Amino acid sequence: GGYLENLIGFDVIFRSPSCRPDIPEIQAEIKRGAFLTSEIELVLKLAPGTKIGVTGSDGKTTTTTLIYEILKEKGLNCYLGGNIGTPIFTEIAKTKPEDFIVLELSSFQLMNMKISPNISVITNITPNHLDIHKSFEEYIEAKKNIFKFQGKDDVLVINYDDEITKEFANEANGKVVYFSKKCNINDGFMLDGDYIVNANTGEKILNGKELYLRGRHNYENVCTALSATRDLVDIDTALKAIKNFKGVEHRIEFVREIEGVKWYNDSIGSSPTRTIAGLNSFDENIVLIAGGYDKHLDYYPLAKPIIDNVGSLVLFGQTSEKIYNAVMNEEGHEKVKIYRVDNMEEAINKAKSVAQCGDVVLFSPASASFDMFKNFMERGKKFKEMVNLL
Repeated sequence: GGYLENLIGFDVIFRSPSCRPDIPEIQAEIKRGAFLTSEIELVLKLAPGTKIGVTGSDGKTTTTTLIYEILKEKGLNCYLGGNIGTPIFTEIAKTKPEDFIVLELSSFQLMNMKISPNISVITNITPNHLDIHKSFEEYIEAKKNIFKFQGKDDVLVINYDDEITKEFANEANGKVVYFSKKCNINDGFMLDGDYIVNANTGEKILNGKELYLRGRHNYENVCTALSATRDLVDIDTALKAIKNFKGVEHRIEFVREIEGVKWYNDSIGSSPTRTIAGLNSFDENIVLIAGGYDKHLDYYPLAKPIIDNVGSLVLFGQTSEKIYNAVMNEEGHEKVKIYRVDNMEEAINKAKSVAQCGDVVLFSPASASFDMFKNFMERGKKFKEMVNLL
């Protein structure tokens, strides 16, 4: 309480992503003449080189890391930052005009931003972080800052399948490149079944089943990364990096196999759409462990994917009631056995007792972690620790 009482008389204020720019103490200091900025905004302003920014509701980290790995495979000097990697503000003095800076950017980082990257990528837009943002509209407006200040020579890469992001093309200042998982496009990369296709040539360049990454949502992330890097890296080099990429921790991460049951950590699944993507990544029967901190999201879209893919559902945390009600109100709910427990340890033990040889146990909470954990990384590490002790 009162932690900003002494925010008086400063020239520059660095806002951390979790701090809203419109809180009264900050606004009062701006009126007194302070300059409000952030680490990312000054990286974009001060660092030489080509900046690539990735935002969206899902797939940001995997797509950002894929872009970084593709550029590195080409032998380019790259920095990885934003939501991941090292704070690049500390590296600005080392950066050169020929370097590439790849940034994962959240809506919180993009709020109030007055500068955009040279290449901006938006994976998709679905309702998220409505516990912090005042409305879905505010969330969308924050995301738009990734391209609003681009110039005519800059590039915007957007999801052709997403009605919200598709409309952004009308507001773009530079060139627009698409990616798609279900539509025929003329420019960029798209999916045809499990195949990744160069839309410019119509050539099938990669079967997604050759990848370490699981799930069509990850094939879509590959299309996104290819669309973002196509003018920078030849396709053969890009494909080599993609085939060697084993994924990012806490994203459908294989933990171990116990008595024929494979256990996966998808702690990044902090919203229903992320968990739906996880569920669609497996052909096996799934024992799903879900529930966590309530971000005020709608859980009814999650109900049918659970019924279609899940044999047993183990729930704990603040959102367990919401998920339970969503499933129980969906036709066919009797096919899913539902168990309610109090904590992660009980959830893991229950999942072990009900899983049968050939099943997958997927920890994908569809909720944030803050009711019991510091963040999704701590939650995922705890899950892996407990599974490895079984």
